[in-house]
Amino acid sequence: MKFDDSLWKALLEDLFADFLRFFFSNADTIFDMKKGFVYLDKEMAQIAADGDLESPRFVDKLVKVFTREGNEKWVLVHVEVQGYKDKQFEYRMFTYYYRIFDRYRQKITAVVLLTDKDKKFHPREYYSEFLGTELRYRFNSFKIIEQEEDKLLQSSNPFAFVVLIVLLALQRNRLTDKALFDLKLELMRKLLEQKFSKPTIKGIFLFIRNYVVFADPQNSVKFDEVIDSANQKNKSMGIVELMKERETHRLIEKGAEQKSYEFVKKLLAAKKFTIAEIADFAGVTETFVKKVKAGNKG
Repeated sequence: MKFDDSLWKALLEDLFADFLRFFFSNADTIFDMKKGFVYLDKEMAQIAADGDLESPRFVDKLVKVFTREGNEKWVLVHVEVQGYKDKQFEYRMFTYYYRIFDRYRQKITAVVLLTDKDKKFHPREYYSEFLGTELRYRFNSFKIIEQEEDKLLQSSNPFAFVVLIVLLALQRNRLTDKALFDLKLELMRKLLEQKFSKPTIKGIFLFIRNYVVFADPQNSVKFDEVIDSANQKNKSMGIVELMKERETHRLIEKGAEQKSYEFVKKLLAAKKFTIAEIADFAGVTETFVKKVKAGNKG
């Protein structure tokens, strides 16, 4: 699965209120959404750097939210994006927790989004015990591959579309470009049937467009053209504003492709993995891996 951390970070900020509502049914009774959120990216980077926890495999968001009682609370959002089991994952989550608490003395809730393919990998807690001293740290853990598509489609929460997109990404290697094209268009159609705000539609549209990419870049151009054409027929769809930013996000996509190229190149140099394994690890097609192997970036 091609992963762009800037894409995830932007999406989480665009939909953070909906994110809270998706995971906590009583979110609106707990949090004062009108006060907005404070994204503590610099603070999170310092916490990670203090113990060499930084890794390109993760997106970590530390967010200050406000309760209806006027108190500040903290939400640690951890997005796990690798496709293999990490034996240190629970310990790393605990390390984040105690460092944040030690530094800021704030209560924390942690939400883990697991976007990998391993159904057996579902970390939920860190546990340690020695001579009568016991520690158990539990966190909210959400495995996307376990979710049911029908239930997500019935949800009125915009974040359900994000989960649907990740489910689609998990199927990417089994889909032809045509099948992927049809599925992305169907998701767009369902998205536009909802009465979401234009900023919400914008954030989800860009995620649909860029999180799951076509093997042939020309299909991205075709996808944009189909959306443009549909917009001409229905001005209420609110897509014109999105398409004005098309070139900017094509540059983002080009940057993501370069990252994938460099990652695949390193895996090939290791000479430990098959073409299929590298494609799976990097979230690209086997054709892409073969082109990199042949020295062709395109």
